[in-house]
Amino acid sequence: MQPHDIKTLEGWVSFLSQAEIPVLKQSQRDLNKLFENIENISARDVAEVISHDPMMTVKLLRYLQGHKHRKQEHEVVQVEQALLMLGVEAFFNKLPAKPLIEEMLLGHTGALISILQVVHRSHRASYYALDWAVRMRDMHFEEVRIAALLHDLAELLVWCFAPASMLKINAMQQQDKTLRSRVAQEQILGFALVDLQLALTREWSLPKLLLTLIDEEHATQSRTRSVVLAVNLARHSAKGWDDAALPDDFKDISKLLNIKVEDVIVMIGAETGNVCDLNKLH
Repeated sequence: MQPHDIKTLEGWVSFLSQAEIPVLKQSQRDLNKLFENIENISARDVAEVISHDPMMTVKLLRYLQGHKHRKQEHEVVQVEQALLMLGVEAFFNKLPAKPLIEEMLLGHTGALISILQVVHRSHRASYYALDWAVRMRDMHFEEVRIAALLHDLAELLVWCFAPASMLKINAMQQQDKTLRSRVAQEQILGFALVDLQLALTREWSLPKLLLTLIDEEHATQSRTRSVVLAVNLARHSAKGWDDAALPDDFKDISKLLNIKVEDVIVMIGAETGNVCDLNKLH
């Protein structure tokens, strides 16, 4: 069955669970360079490359969860820790950086541009989440960063395997600015991407902590709230600092960090004049 023929959440979970997760070409290049000097590299060197690619990150975590030792008591979320458990050489042998997203989307320029935008957005979200976790003295800030990086994993995967469907969803929302993402996704795919995200996290037995941090039903917890707000800020500011949703984002972040809205705007590097009227934020 081809991905575009699948119209159920269960069908997509089954399909993606059997598919090879594609990675970015840049990740392949960087990992190949490290492999050429494998005798002199560390787990941290490899983790630095993996951590910039949400697809390579989940590829590693999924493999480790599926091959964890019986005596393993704690779930592993951090990339470097996962590499230390697996071994750097074993990583290169068992998890080759392929297939490539760029090759899968050859001839789908619009889809490739969109997926690279989602990756960029995920990077920004992970940066925000990491920064806020450190400010709140969270000793496990790397876990929060990874949760933000992987928050839109389902969207990335569907872009790779069903670009035409995702382009239809984009077109629908361009034509109707009031159309909610969930509604458009359910009309074209038969389900919402957030539901696929949670279903994959469970099916792949990814760490329960990761599921908690990604699931917005747990948004009352400060760590999950950090992830949600970081993702929202990255999404709403993706095309500039004049999105109508940003004032509410700034208010929510100020409450999370217990700082003034003005300080939030300075902290995230937004230009005040291009964002909004500060008077509307009080």
